[in-house]
Amino acid sequence: MKKFFKKIFSRFPLVALTIIVLILIFFGVLVGGWYLGAYFLAGVVDERIITVVLTILDDLVLIVAVINVVSRDLVPETKIPWILCIVVLNLLGVFIYVLFSSHRPSRRQRKLYKELYVQNRPYAARSVEKETLQDEVGHWANVGEALFVSEPSAVVRGNTAVEYFPSGEDFFERVKDDLEGAEKFIFLEYFIVEKGKFWNTLLDILVKKAKEGVEVRVMYDDIGSMGKVRAGYYKELRKLGIKAQKFNHFVPVVTTLHNNRDHRKILVIDGKVGYTGGLNLADEYINETHPLGYWKDNAIRLEGEGVFNLTRMFLGIYQLASKEVEDITPYLVKHETEAKGYVQPYGGGPVPMYERHLAEDVYVNIIGAAHDYLWITTPYLIIDYRMRQALILAAKRGVDVRIVTPHIPDKKIAFGLTRSNYMALIKGGVKIYEFTPGFVHAKTFLADDRVGTVGTVNLDYRSFLYHFEDGVVLYNTPALKDIKADFEETFAASALQSEEDAKKSPVWRWLCEIAKIFAPLF
Repeated sequence: MKKFFKKIFSRFPLVALTIIVLILIFFGVLVGGWYLGAYFLAGVVDERIITVVLTILDDLVLIVAVINVVSRDLVPETKIPWILCIVVLNLLGVFIYVLFSSHRPSRRQRKLYKELYVQNRPYAARSVEKETLQDEVGHWANVGEALFVSEPSAVVRGNTAVEYFPSGEDFFERVKDDLEGAEKFIFLEYFIVEKGKFWNTLLDILVKKAKEGVEVRVMYDDIGSMGKVRAGYYKELRKLGIKAQKFNHFVPVVTTLHNNRDHRKILVIDGKVGYTGGLNLADEYINETHPLGYWKDNAIRLEGEGVFNLTRMFLGIYQLASKEVEDITPYLVKHETEAKGYVQPYGGGPVPMYERHLAEDVYVNIIGAAHDYLWITTPYLIIDYRMRQALILAAKRGVDVRIVTPHIPDKKIAFGLTRSNYMALIKGGVKIYEFTPGFVHAKTFLADDRVGTVGTVNLDYRSFLYHFEDGVVLYNTPALKDIKADFEETFAASALQSEEDAKKSPVWRWLCEIAKIFAPLF
């Protein structure tokens, strides 16, 4: 009973209730004011004229909204559902469209980002020439070149040792040792921070290092951590000697700013060691708790020159959160480690702060370049026509395309939308596996033993369009063998889906097809 009341009166339900009330008040005032004005005019103007005028105004608002949808530079798949929302729900649909269709950051954020872009420009220079990369990895160099041209800060770097962790438990043990060895600074940026064994253990080390004079910065996403820590938790961290920020403070008001979340997972130590991957700082990620069976996740550790990119990415978003531009040169350490292969850490985010939807571009380019095999893990498979066709075309040209998704879902709607894509992909030659022991949260691509990615980017619209994300493209690094071995173990623990599995009931398939229309809005 105590847990029940704690959930009922926690921050998330109260915020959700506040937003619903605000929407109802706004809509009530709008419609009520509309008809109240008509009521007062009724004694002066003929009622039929008032009805005609209100109908014309109502239709005019809908027409203007639909024209706005059509003329905006939106992803094509999002236009039809927004038009349907407006037409079916009328003025309420217009309000929902205005509130949720925008993923454009605030004017202040865009201005600050321009300043940060100028700050970073001197560091956006090639570290490895395209010709050198071509000699090493052949046509795969084009993937790196396309990413670098779109985002000059995504520099390909050598002299970086890569270590792969196939589970959160492996990551947990390794990262504790690295944190204990920190001498100058520690940076952490995570979507979710939740009190428990995982976070509390790391926090004890962070507090100890801060007392020793190490600069410690922690940043977490406010919505991502909602219900996990108190609203003012960052203030508690500051009292412990940690420079803490939370990204995009959530306030229960009608605004589009909450659509952009910081979904990145970055940890940097002294500019020499860096981590990223799918893991958040909560106990289910290290299987200390089991809300969804076994939690399958991963992470990678970089040591050397490639950490430079992660450091700059962290400082960029940290300055967006703090709303202050600072001198970052003391933190930009050039550390090299003798190692084979190349890495390309990159960050993506909403347009216009980023020129393109970089994460989706990276995935599509890898799919298009694959020759022998392409293996993927993703918690969600909510993809657009371009992505689906790219996967099918790869399979049709003889590439062994395999995708692993969860068998136990964390979100029922997302799970339904994921499964709704199975039939078309299976018919197109793509092999779909469901990880039967539990939930897959890893976001990994591996192709031809030559190229792979590990990062935070899900195969869904929110990761591609709305969120700040990060990943690392790996070229010919020894760690690719470890990633391949992990894939093979994951396939062995997963169930291959057939057309019969994908059929389900006619009603279910029909509902999924309807839901797919609105998938871009989730």
